[in-house]
Order: sequence, then structure tokens, then C-alpha cells
Amino acid sequence: MHTVVTTTRVPIRMWTDPATVEPAAMGQLYTIADLPWTHGLAVMPDVHLGKGATVGSVIAMRDAVAPAAVGVDIGCGMSAVRTSLYAEDLPADLGKLRRRIEAAVPVGSESHRRPVDTDRVPGLAGWAAFWRDFDDLHPGVRRMRERARAQLGTLGGGNHFIEVCLEQGGQQHGRVWLMLHSGSRGIGNELAKRHTEIARELPHNADLPDRDLAVFLEGTPQMRAYRHDLFWAQDYAARNRAVMRWLVQDALSATVPGVGFDEPISCHHNYLAEETYDGVDLLITRKGAIRAGAAELGIIPGSMGTGSYIVRGLGNEQAFRSAAHGAGRRISRNQARKTYSVRDLKAQTRGVECRKDAAVVDELPAAYKDIGTVMAEQSDLVEPVTKLGQVVCVKG
Repeated sequence: MHTVVTTTRVPIRMWTDPATVEPAAMGQLYTIADLPWTHGLAVMPDVHLGKGATVGSVIAMRDAVAPAAVGVDIGCGMSAVRTSLYAEDLPADLGKLRRRIEAAVPVGSESHRRPVDTDRVPGLAGWAAFWRDFDDLHPGVRRMRERARAQLGTLGGGNHFIEVCLEQGGQQHGRVWLMLHSGSRGIGNELAKRHTEIARELPHNADLPDRDLAVFLEGTPQMRAYRHDLFWAQDYAARNRAVMRWLVQDALSATVPGVGFDEPISCHHNYLAEETYDGVDLLITRKGAIRAGAAELGIIPGSMGTGSYIVRGLGNEQAFRSAAHGAGRRISRNQARKTYSVRDLKAQTRGVECRKDAAVVDELPAAYKDIGTVMAEQSDLVEPVTKLGQVVCVKG
């Protein structure tokens, strides 16, 4: 159940104890709630400090949208697919499978040497129209066309990952899943930054307490341009995950021939949607939150080595039909690097085939909130369908 925090304008509905939220993040939430365009604000249990807008926030606005409420990785999200395999079908040497995946999908800042032939990717169409729309993006990014093509089907760094997981419990115990987390790569980041700069200079944003929360207003050319570029980037992110998933499936098939795949599950968790609540048409931004409409399937990952969940939404309108996007960071990356060592990383990821070096110490499980607690706090938002445990994790 949620807690209601009173503000001078709209209440903050929180699916976590406000006392456990860092003061800086609570300050951001108060600022968002007090914006004249904010119609409602729901806060997920994985909430933590973000740039401008808080991660784990669902903001409903009337006739306005703040780019910071979407985030710089436009369309970032998850994709997962269940395979026909069980744990005993996987090779004894999972390192070989991890290396195959890393060879198929560039990670970190790397790109494909040659763009993926997207015509070979099943289930994806409309590529010609998609790339024609690139010419209508913000002029400052048009030089990035070839980079955007080369990065399609790549992972990136930070908290992005590719995992091989096993179902835990139930009739399908040991069933193998593939899961991945990524977004719109360099092109989405560049679009977000450029539109945020435009918004910051608009007169109606001059007196905001935080210029990073600058908004575009409905009916203006700036809003039309942002929405065009935003929806293009969200589509890019979804296509990026679909291409990546196909590449990972191919890597698994090369390792274990004859594997079959179910229909994939996919969801954004940094995005804008047009939705109606109480008869009011609203612009809903989910930054670090997934849509959890009634019976809709979603994905809520934990951290390296702690497990993840496939969930079914309960359609809770108090939360604008939303739920957490994952465990959420407990401490910053810098603090994690100062607090923990490679030895800690190895201990906390025991049993998972993954990188265990200093470059990914900031991603160890202790840097994140407990996924079990996050799930318990949102029991009226989603119901768990399947719990997954990682056996292979690829990171940038």
C-alpha cells in the first residue's frame, strides 16, 4: 500500500517509506509536485536521486512534458524471452556461452563494424520509413546517422546487461530465459540533451527552482519537435532491444542447436505515454518505472546475482498503472567504488558467469536495493509470475 505525502499542490503517492528516501530525492519530488503543470505524482519503491527528475517517478502532467522526466536514455527498457531449454541443457562451461554473446553483441562504447542486416531480423518491419524519419530529427544529430546504424543491436554500459536466467520454483523450474536491458544508445542521449537545452531557454521556465525540470508546452513548435524526436528514439530503443535479442538467441542456438523460443516480453521504463485518468488526457512520463496495466506482463530486474521477476500488472490507477523498473540504486557509483572491492564483487556474484573486475564493482548487488523488499512494497501494483535467477551476465 502507498503513503501520501502532502504538498502545497498535488499529493505525492509513495510506494515506499518516505523516511527511507534520501533527502535530495525527496527534495526533487517536492519540486516536481509543485510545478504548475503537474496533475499527479506516483513514486515507486526503487526511487532514488536523478538529474532534474527522480528515478522511480511517474509524473502526470497536463499539456506539458519535462525532458528530464523521461531521462537521457530515451526508451531504455527490458526484453525477455523463455526458451525451450532447461538448466541441464546448458553447456558445463558457461564461459563459452558468455564469450559467444559478447562476440555477437558489442558492449560499452563499442559498435558493430558493419551495421546489422535488419531485414534478417524476424518480426520487425517499417525500416525504410523509420530511417526516413531520421532526416526530420533535430539538425544537430543528423551527422549521427551512421553511428546510430552501427549502434543498433548494441548493449552500452552502466547498468545495461544481457543475462541467461533460470526459472526458480514452480512447474517450469530450471527453464532457461534470455533477458536484456538497454536503450536508445548515443542517439537518444544526444536528442535528450539538445531538447533539454532548448527547454531551459524558454521564457515560461525562467523562474523554475530547478532549470533541469524545464518543460515544453502543448501546442508549441518546440513541443511538436520534441515529441517527434522522443517517439522516434523510443522506437529506436525498442528496435535496438529486438535486434539484440535476435543476436543473443542466435548465439545460444550456436551453442545449443535446436533451441526454441516463446513470444518475447518487452517494456520501456524511461518514456512518455499519452493516457487518460479520471476523464483527463494526460502526458505520463515514467522515469525508472514500467507500465503495469491490468494483466499486462512486465519485467523487473534485480542486480547481478540477486534474481529478477516477470510480473503481471494489477492496473492500479493510484499509481497511474505503473510499477518499479528494478531494484534501484542504494548508493551512487562513486560510493560503491569507494566502499567495495573486487573481492566483494566476486563473493556477491558467486555462481554467476560474469565479469569480476574493478570496472564493474559499482554494479555489484550491494550497490542496489533488495529486490525482495521492492517487490513486497508494490504488491498492489503487480503480482509475480516467474522468478528468475541469473547464471550468465554480460555487462559493458
